[in-house]
Amino acid sequence: MTPIEKVGLAEKPGQFAECWSPRIVGERNGQHVKLVKLLGAFVWHHHDDEDELFLVVKGRFRMEFRDRSIWLEEGEFLIVPRGVEHRPVADEEAHVLLFEPASTPNTGNVRDDRTVDTPARI
Repeated sequence: MTPIEKVGLAEKPGQFAECWSPRIVGERNGQHVKLVKLLGAFVWHHHDDEDELFLVVKGRFRMEFRDRSIWLEEGEFLIVPRGVEHRPVADEEAHVLLFEPASTPNTGNVRDDRTVDTPARI
């Protein structure tokens, strides 16, 4: 059995420097709780089988869709339904918590140099 421990979100971002490289900070019922740093624009992509939840822990970013953009501020979250093409963009570094199935690749239907097949645990 995994020990029951609290997770301090304020301290986790200091444990890694890379942007767009999610880290697993928790797991529940086949779902990963991931923390990621955003800076700049990510790749346009979608997920065929998974919805994604983005919760802003620090900073702000916009989620771009082909027909509009939605700004997300600290304490706000957005669920991107499966199959919807999207691209997160952060003008300044933002820290975002992701909730998604453990099998979800960060770049969805796209494979490129930002694809992280096995995120590190911190």
